[in-house]
Amino acid sequence: MSDRLLVLDTPLEGLKIINRIPLRDTRGYFERLFCIKELSNFIQVKQIAQVNHTVTLNRGTVRGMHYQRGDAAEAKFVTCIRGEVFDVAVDVRVDSPTYLSWHAVILSESNLSSFLIPEGFAHGVQTLSDSCELLYLHTKEFSADAQAGLNPKDPLLGIDWPLQITDISHKDATCELLKIK
Repeated sequence: MSDRLLVLDTPLEGLKIINRIPLRDTRGYFERLFCIKELSNFIQVKQIAQVNHTVTLNRGTVRGMHYQRGDAAEAKFVTCIRGEVFDVAVDVRVDSPTYLSWHAVILSESNLSSFLIPEGFAHGVQTLSDSCELLYLHTKEFSADAQAGLNPKDPLLGIDWPLQITDISHKDATCELLKIK
């Protein structure tokens, strides 16, 4: 723990919730969104290679479940800067005891939390309010050749989306379903 970031464990190894501790005064507050020095025990890469920003207009929309394979595998640091989302990570590390288990957290502009998602996890969100904005920090650049995804409605995953899915991309909705081996 630092004086600006409180790191909380989840049931899935390496997956962390980061609570930001703002400095408040009469003008408002200042918060540290990310500090590699303070998070170095939890994230192994010493650089951020890409920063992405999404805007999702309508409540109930699902984006995901996305991940990068092989050498392009990336850690993500996800922060909601407007609105509220149900943020989900699924363990896709085949040698993990929690393989295909998922964990979710509510991220919002008001709860000052972020999600630290290590390599080997698929990631997706459902918007719980209209006009949501997310900021993603990635440890690797996007590679079209390494992109992969899980179907957010896959019954083998059993993700308990809090709202009816009102919008989803064709690409995400048509990801293959997992097969029992």
